[in-house]
Amino acid sequence: RHLERVRSAALYMGQLIDALLRLSRVARMELHRSAVDLSNLARVVARDLEESDSGRRVEFAIAGGVSAVGDANLLRVVIENLLGNAWKFTGRREDARIEFGVETGDGGPVYRVRDNGVGFDMKYAGKLFSPFQRLHSASEFPGTGIGLATVQRVVRRHGGRAWVESAAGQGT
Repeated sequence: RHLERVRSAALYMGQLIDALLRLSRVARMELHRSAVDLSNLARVVARDLEESDSGRRVEFAIAGGVSAVGDANLLRVVIENLLGNAWKFTGRREDARIEFGVETGDGGPVYRVRDNGVGFDMKYAGKLFSPFQRLHSASEFPGTGIGLATVQRVVRRHGGRAWVESAAGQGT
């Protein structure tokens, strides 16, 4: 039993180190801007998530024709993290729904991911984009606490901003 705990802790530490390395690379990578089909990226990531857990039923609503100019590799990291979080936090719902799309906002497009997962109290929202800050325990929802910090760094490097809106029990 002790050996299993040590093994589990070592695996988690490896995941954490990998996540930190990805976070540091995001800040230093040279941007290669081009037109990126975000709808297609979202469909590919959604398919990968579905294949990772074929017994789970999730309704994906991915808007067509969503595109942006940016670094395709870094934007994929953003989509993977955001859809991955939505997948994770809708895990207890029979009627899980994850949406990806774009809206017109002040100053330009607002790209969004929306889910009907567990949500959280907005008074804690400020913690989410800092490394290692979590609103749910790792035993409840696994992860390293690096994903949204990575998202924010990538979005900032592209001249945008990332934020979250949520309500406990009503999704994010």
